[in-house]
Amino acid sequence: MNDQGAPCAALRAAVGSGAALLLAMSSAGAQEVGATPPASLTPRAEFAFEFRVNLSPPVIVGETPFGRRQYIPIAGGPIAGPKFNGEVLPGGWDYQLAMSNGCSWLSADYFIRAKDGTVIHVLNEGPNCTVAGERSLFRPRFEAPKGTYDWMTRGSFVATLEVERAESAAGAPPAPPRAIRLKIYQLK
Repeated sequence: MNDQGAPCAALRAAVGSGAALLLAMSSAGAQEVGATPPASLTPRAEFAFEFRVNLSPPVIVGETPFGRRQYIPIAGGPIAGPKFNGEVLPGGWDYQLAMSNGCSWLSADYFIRAKDGTVIHVLNEGPNCTVAGERSLFRPRFEAPKGTYDWMTRGSFVATLEVERAESAAGAPPAPPRAIRLKIYQLK
């Protein structure tokens, strides 16, 4: 063996032992795929604030190739909670697509204003499938200016939905929603 082969053999040995070391390090404490993670790694939901969104009457677009489309103008409303207080600004929309399976896809696009006057964009989306008795959860995303509320832009959130309807006469179809309540939870 000449002098040029020795460095190659040493390099192969170093790479081989380095790869074994990396494999051993990555396996140390590793869980089996599909195993329940420890509680310290499991996300938890922390209540952040609640919206009460007043709604205008729905505007029915009609049947489309994807389902029955309508939108509901957002008329404003209060926001209160431990992490944020302010108001929902009038002028946004709640776009709804009712599908043939009895579920709907909701996509609401609107703005909120903090008590200090900061305006924040909200896009809240998700399936609404209460026909199967499932609980509807939505994914609000916030786009806040840099500064005090940028934690909202960086954060991950989930929301629950409650519908407030006016009373309907006996035997009459349910009245359209007059407001919704969104409870916003930040995932930690």
